Amino acid sequence: MFWTIYLGILAVSSIGFLVKGSYKTTPAKIDFVVSIITWIGLFGYVTDNQILNPFIWKFIFVGALLWDVIFSFNSKYYNGDKTLDDMPQPFRNIFIVIILIVTIGPLYYGLFHYAFK
Repeated sequence: MFWTIYLGILAVSSIGFLVKGSYKTTPAKIDFVVSIITWIGLFGYVTDNQILNPFIWKFIFVGALLWDVIFSFNSKYYNGDKTLDDMPQPFRNIFIVIILIVTIGPLYYGLFHYAFK
């Protein structure tokens, strides 16, 4: 039940950002594509359906995780957002890590199990 709700939240937020027009920059568009691919992997994990070869999901897991971490620490490329610029660097990094763990931690937990099971 938790996984289904989480899938819905991820889908609604991605579609909401798309409809709102938030994916304007090239990195933001790449992030959207990465989000869709990882969502498909999590959907496969939740429904216990093999969508692609697990070998492919291993590469997707590593690449997407690296992308999300790098993209999150360079959030200024996301529509020029400078919300965290006023925060001191150590606190900003801690804040980003906490937000990453809370928001996409379950996604990568499921994707890891889907790729490496």
